[in-house]
Amino acid sequence: MECVFGLVGNDFAIVAADTSAVHSILVHKSNEDKIMILDSHKLIAASGESGDRVQFTEYVQKNVALYQFRNGIPLTTAAAANFTRGELATALRKASIFVAVAIYNKALPCPGLYKGGITSLPVYCITHRTRDAALLISNPYFVNILLAGYDKETGPSLFYIDYIATLHKVDKGAFGYGSYFSLAMMDRHYKSGMTVEEAIDLVDKCIMEIRSRLVVAPPNFVIKIVDKDGAREYAWRESVKDAAVPSA
Repeated sequence: MECVFGLVGNDFAIVAADTSAVHSILVHKSNEDKIMILDSHKLIAASGESGDRVQFTEYVQKNVALYQFRNGIPLTTAAAANFTRGELATALRKASIFVAVAIYNKALPCPGLYKGGITSLPVYCITHRTRDAALLISNPYFVNILLAGYDKETGPSLFYIDYIATLHKVDKGAFGYGSYFSLAMMDRHYKSGMTVEEAIDLVDKCIMEIRSRLVVAPPNFVIKIVDKDGAREYAWRESVKDAAVPSA
């Protein structure tokens, strides 16, 4: 029951996310930070499968840092968003070949698999009295992203990027089951040019609505802000704390 949402105010952008690490019916921890600081003036908040979320956000973070290292200037927020969208789109259309090991290690090239135009991939099939064992599958990232940033020329911005590589610049956005309630609250109370105090008050209203209305609501949230002074953690909204593990 993930909840990630954000909005743009007067010279700043705020992103909030739940902090529950959940798998099936189990809550593994309640202090998982799902908002990563990309660089000094960018935040990336993600929801989705935990492995994809962690791996993909780290991949984007390192590539943003690599670009700045190579070129001496940072990516703009829009450029970082377009890079992120491009990587999601590439992963969505990319294919992986998984090949079973041939009995007695007797594997030979399988020309039949090249008829579909996959001529650049090393495909092999089993030839020792077995059927072909090559499997072609796609491997997209199941991750939804809100990317917030601040640029000197354009000010604050917020980008909505979903797992099928849809990209939109928005004033407010949300992902997860909590989006049904947070979007409703923001539709009712959001206005352009909000102050930090007004935006935080709206974020708290969204959190309270999620906690009171969502059947399996996450107890804790983290709030981060980015403005001309940089990206940073603003506050936590906690109703449950992880118990300390006793030492052996």
